[in-house]
Amino acid sequence: MNTFAQRMPSLDSLVPYAGTLLLILGGSLFYPQILGFEYLTQQLQISAFLGLLALGATLVILLGHIDLSVPWILGGAAIVSTALAGTDDPLLTALAIPLALLFGAVVGIINGVGVAILRIPSMVWTLAVNSMLLGVAVLNTGGFNPKGEASETMVWLATGNIAGIPAAFIVWMATAGAMALLLKRSGFGRYLSSIGYNEKATFLSGVSTPSVIFAAFAIAGVCSAFGGVLLAGYANQAYQSMGDPFLLPTIAAVVIGGTSILGGRGSLVGTIGGVLFITLLTSILSVMQISDAWRNIIFGVIILAMLLLQTLRKRAA
Repeated sequence: MNTFAQRMPSLDSLVPYAGTLLLILGGSLFYPQILGFEYLTQQLQISAFLGLLALGATLVILLGHIDLSVPWILGGAAIVSTALAGTDDPLLTALAIPLALLFGAVVGIINGVGVAILRIPSMVWTLAVNSMLLGVAVLNTGGFNPKGEASETMVWLATGNIAGIPAAFIVWMATAGAMALLLKRSGFGRYLSSIGYNEKATFLSGVSTPSVIFAAFAIAGVCSAFGGVLLAGYANQAYQSMGDPFLLPTIAAVVIGGTSILGGRGSLVGTIGGVLFITLLTSILSVMQISDAWRNIIFGVIILAMLLLQTLRKRAA
């Protein structure tokens, strides 16, 4: 079996990079600033927020599952981090980011319990968890914007730069590198793909499939929480429903990157390309003053088109 850890990036994973290049060249005909260094680095910065979410989503989708709790893991982590950072206590400020990431891991593990132990479809379970997190947030804030503000560290991670390269982009790439190393150097990557292909056969071969599912959802939760921390640093605050606009683009980026929505096949390289494509597409649509409604329609069409292509190729194979 060709596993995730053993395969080199496929042609599917290179498609979004070609699409990104076409967007840059085509968009420059109407908006020449697209070719400027400042514009491109800004897109790299913005792509990091979506990119962290998509890295975690890739692991879950490789399992053949889906995580719909991304919006409020992101929002919850932003609320936790800004609430702690907004105090005058140096210790709580220092713990703002670690505790926000811990929050994401805990929610991820809860998702894993529902999917791996209770055997509830991931789409249903994670949607319910997302709804409960929304309820908890509303109860905590009374329906108003959360109090607190981002710490200096959060702001720098989101808006700073190193030698002209956005710090957020560097953080995203470092996270992707660490995740790729984990998938390549451990059995975890092989088990992800094996479960995606056939969970029952993988279990019967001696693999503790619940443990792998727990780990995948926990890592996805941490990635979503990290995205929330950076987004809060970028906005210097948390706000209601800040994660809602990221759910569809996250799934779109993973699918466009060549990861099969049915599980068992995909790559982080493709996901990164999908994120860059989605980010640039969103920017160009904004420049063209395309409404949010039409953007959602375009994202939906792209996802359906990629799913159709994957299905046709699978039948042909």
